[in-house]
Amino acid sequence: MSSGYLILENGKIFNGTLVGNEHDVIGEVVFNTSMTGYQEILTDPSYAGQILTFCYPMIGNYGMNLLDNESTKPQLKGVVLGDICEKPSHFLSKKTFAEQLEETGVAGITGVDTRELVKVIRKEGTIKGMITNCIPPRHELEQLWKNQAACWVSQVSTNEIITYHQAGPHVVLIDYGYKKSILDALLKENCKVTVVPYDFTFEQIKALNPDGILLSNGPGDPMMLNSHFYDIKKMVEQFPTLGICLGHQLIALSFGAKTEKLTYGHRGGNHPVKDIQSGKVYMTSQNHGYVVVKDTIDKDVFEITFQNVNDDSVEGLKHLSHPIQTVQFHPEAHPGPSDTEYIFRNFILHLEKVGDMKYAIT
Repeated sequence: MSSGYLILENGKIFNGTLVGNEHDVIGEVVFNTSMTGYQEILTDPSYAGQILTFCYPMIGNYGMNLLDNESTKPQLKGVVLGDICEKPSHFLSKKTFAEQLEETGVAGITGVDTRELVKVIRKEGTIKGMITNCIPPRHELEQLWKNQAACWVSQVSTNEIITYHQAGPHVVLIDYGYKKSILDALLKENCKVTVVPYDFTFEQIKALNPDGILLSNGPGDPMMLNSHFYDIKKMVEQFPTLGICLGHQLIALSFGAKTEKLTYGHRGGNHPVKDIQSGKVYMTSQNHGYVVVKDTIDKDVFEITFQNVNDDSVEGLKHLSHPIQTVQFHPEAHPGPSDTEYIFRNFILHLEKVGDMKYAIT
């Protein structure tokens, strides 16, 4: 391992040691506060285009296994660590965290004062950064910072239709960068699941004759997909729908609401969310940088179902006349608490009620 740097867009530089694939990368620097679940976090497609800072001081303690990946490979640009464990201890461990980075082409830097880095992000907001083994001239960096806009969803979504045959309700999972745990949750409910690309049209979805649709999580600014809002609105008005994370934002936008970027996002496994109807507070897993603006939601169309306890941001919506529900958090919660796993069961109940289906829920 060789010496390296994390260079921020504001000019601040953090020294460290390069790990994984030692090549230069540029991305949006964000942080996750989870204490466990680094494998699931590393392989979450919602981090595409980003350099992820792990707040927990040591990463890699229990190694990497063959069970907990949320996608076939990491989609993020790089990782920033305080310390890395080179000798993990767990009976399922097959490789170290550093070996996983190397094999999948992910750049990393360890030995960084992550507490100071997180303070910078919390104060100044999410910022672009570069992991490198040398410090380029400032004029080169300024040009690099300008060339980072991209539609990351198009880079992480599937290019083909994939069907998982089971006896229960047929759910079309629109892949904006879905986590495997979402698919697993549907299969656990005995659903037949058809995974389709993010740019499927209403007519293509209709031709699959689903009982319901699920709009998945995914990376980036939801407004990058504004050309799809018309089709999304037609889909969700036609079929019982569940939207998760980015899916939640896309549904709100398709009905005329607006989104805005948070200063430093919600990323972690301990975000408190209040159920407006019951008053109960759930602990949730979250990973997003944008939120739906409360004042732009048409109250004659949607009711707000969940609200973030920390900042009062919108965490869930329910359509007043169609079987459409959305949540900003991750009810499948890998990693994180399973408090809101019941949302998947409620979704299946919607399919039965609205579609007058005969499937039995075991």
